[in-house]
Parts: sequence; structure tokens; C-alpha cells
Amino acid sequence: MSLELWYWPEIPGRGEFIRLFCAAGEIDYVDMARVENADALVEHMHALEGMRPFAPPYIVDGDVVIGQTPLILQYLSDREGLGSGEMEVDLKLFQLQMDIADFVQEVHSVHHPIASELHYADQMAEAFDRAQNFRANRLPKYLIHFDNALAANGGPFSLGQQWSHVDTSLFQVMEGLDYMFPNYMAAMQGSWPYLEGLQGAVPEIDGLADYLASEERIEFNENGIFRHYEELDEQ
Repeated sequence: MSLELWYWPEIPGRGEFIRLFCAAGEIDYVDMARVENADALVEHMHALEGMRPFAPPYIVDGDVVIGQTPLILQYLSDREGLGSGEMEVDLKLFQLQMDIADFVQEVHSVHHPIASELHYADQMAEAFDRAQNFRANRLPKYLIHFDNALAANGGPFSLGQQWSHVDTSLFQVMEGLDYMFPNYMAAMQGSWPYLEGLQGAVPEIDGLADYLASEERIEFNENGIFRHYEELDEQ
């Protein structure tokens, strides 16, 4: 039975972190809602019993059903032997993946600072203030943290020459920020040399180049997490 990924079919979102890892690791999976549709995702999720995932993305691997992006990536990494092989190191990778998840939530809160249920147009003034603070304080704090983590083993990856789920996720973060804040990221170029080096190294991982060039790679858009609104990128 093929590994099933259940996530919204028209946005990269959190599901893209899993797609990238699977492509890099040449892990076969079926992107179920893209084969079927979003209604099928909702129906499938509500039909799950017991301690089911709160929200997509989640995977189904035989009898195993797992939600939460960091946990999914850790599970697949262990299953495929794509970790370091040392518990202490793998826990540190998982810690970094949790940091990435926290950062992604803050990214989403830039354009939805009041409530996810409200449209961006209903909270633009608050989003403008949030974006200014995010660019000045939160974004550089996180990127310095991630850059230092890569520097610890000399780069280009978190384990040095061996890539991990952290690296494919940080690649998505940097690509997303380039889309969301092109003016800011261009102005800050050179500030995070290890992250910029990783951004060039990840596409060279066997199996990933084909995915990035394919129609399977969903482009960033204004329905996802990393959204470009010109007024939020003013310098």
C-alpha cells in the first residue's frame, strides 16, 4: 500500500514541507486530495476514528495515521533511514523542525494577525503593523538561529555534507520569504550566508531537481502561508 499524504490540493502550505522531503528522499507517495479533491480530504479526515489529526497535513502509512508536519517528517526520516543514526542528534534535528513550525506560524500571523477566519482585507491595518515588527525583530532572530545551526557543522546542510528533513524545510522557508518579502530579502542578502548556501545546495539533492521543475511543485500564492502583499514589504 502506497504512503498517502492528505493536504489541501491548491496551496503549498505545510504540506509542501512533506512533499519536498519525499522528493529528496525518493519516497513514493500519493497526494490524495490532488488526485481526488478537497471535499475528499474533509470527508476522509472526519471519517478517521480515535486520536485523529486535528488538521491537515497528515499521512496514512498502512495502519499508521500521523498529523503535524514535524512529526511526519521525523517518522518518515526514521522509516527511510534518512536521519543521522544517533538519537541525540536526531532529537536536535527534530527540535529545529519544531522551531521551523513555530516560525511558519508567525509567518502566517503576519497577514492574519487577528484571526484566520477573517479575510486579509478585514485586518490590513493590523497586518501592516505586524509586518513591520516581524521584519525588524522576529524574522532576523529566527534566521540567525537557523544560520547558526547550519554553521555548527560547517554547512551546507544541518549535518554538514549529509542532508536531512531540516534542510528541505529551511529551503522552503527561504524560498517562501523571497516570495513574501522580495524587497526585504534582497536588502538583507549576505546576512545569513549558511542559509543562502543551503538554498543553493538543496536543489542539487538527487531526486529533488526533477520535482522542483515539475507541475507537482505548487507555486506560492495568496491562499497559502507565504503571501506577497506589496504593502507588507515596504522598506
